[in-house]
Amino acid sequence: MTNDRLAAHIEVGAIVRRAQAAGDFATILRKGDAERGSVLLVVSSRGRHVACLERVLSAAGSYSWQQVGPTESVSSAEIAAFLTKRARFDEDSWAVELDIADAERFIAETTAVG
Repeated sequence: MTNDRLAAHIEVGAIVRRAQAAGDFATILRKGDAERGSVLLVVSSRGRHVACLERVLSAAGSYSWQQVGPTESVSSAEIAAFLTKRARFDEDSWAVELDIADAERFIAETTAVG
């Protein structure tokens, strides 16, 4: 298994700074374990939910971003229920909300690089 994963707090900080540098909104909804916590991104564009992305470990031992959870344009109550369920399942997880002008591009770039 590869050991090239950044600590969760460093990765979350970089994601938040990346969004803010582009003039977009980013906030941490839930802080998890600083070193080993999983990271979940709640991506929206102009207040409309677009996708949830989660960094997952593949069978080959590398990490990549995949879309998970509620589909596009669901209600905020459904997103909150999803996040609550995930927090019960993984107490070490991080949740980051991003409201990005070009969410589709952000998702494509994020999932392409892993």
